[in-house]
Amino acid sequence: MKIMKELQTILNTILKEKQGYITFLTGAGISAESGLPTYRSIDGIWIKGTKYHRPEEFGTYKYFSQNQEEVWQYNLFWKKMIAEAKPNPGHLAITEIEKILGERFRLITQNVDGLHQRSGTQNVYEIHGSKQKVRCSKECSEPFDFPENIKFKEYTEDLTADDIDDLKCKKCGNWLRPHTLWFDESYNEKYYHFDTAYNIADHTDILFVVGTSGSTALPVNIVETVKIRAKWIVLINPESDTYFDYILKGSKTLFSVQESSSKALPELKMMIEDIINA
Repeated sequence: MKIMKELQTILNTILKEKQGYITFLTGAGISAESGLPTYRSIDGIWIKGTKYHRPEEFGTYKYFSQNQEEVWQYNLFWKKMIAEAKPNPGHLAITEIEKILGERFRLITQNVDGLHQRSGTQNVYEIHGSKQKVRCSKECSEPFDFPENIKFKEYTEDLTADDIDDLKCKKCGNWLRPHTLWFDESYNEKYYHFDTAYNIADHTDILFVVGTSGSTALPVNIVETVKIRAKWIVLINPESDTYFDYILKGSKTLFSVQESSSKALPELKMMIEDIINA
């Protein structure tokens, strides 16, 4: 493929002459290939897991504060889907790329499913939080691992009295909440690596944008930052009409690889390996 040959030439220069990061920004598309529905598709998580609320209504702290049991039913259903999913060739390729690149590798993910970590990737910056952790809804303590004794649910199952007890903070008695960023909340460094993400973008030589359309603010700003610095951006997405395609249109430092991540990323891994070992 012509575009992959051109990309190989760029990567050869970056790997041998540059010193900045080789950064991956991943979204729901990479996990869709593990069987996890994306957010806004016709069979997406927001539709399957709620009473057909708009995401911007349901996925908020305001809604949670008034409907804790319903939100936890949804999240325990989502946890069940995550537990049943397995890392796919795209996740595994990124893990291998991290091993090859070492300190030059950075991974920023919008995903909260933990599949990157389960594939073996070590340094993952989760800018939307993680379903693998919870925290007190009144912020009386730091995030901690999801309690093992809480059972996952079908989305039609009600919480039991034991579930409700286990989903209360042992320190203050208030509800625990998923350690994820809701629509009516702001990015911050403490929970969501806000400053770190910008710092990575400022020092990135080439950014691979994988399986994300550009529907949230920080990922868009990361791409814009790399674009302003006139560094290389590679979109890996089977679709070609995303917001990222729109804002990058006409850019001379853009590549668009219109393939699935499970196909493109293993090819990229082999390309990087060949360059490093040449």
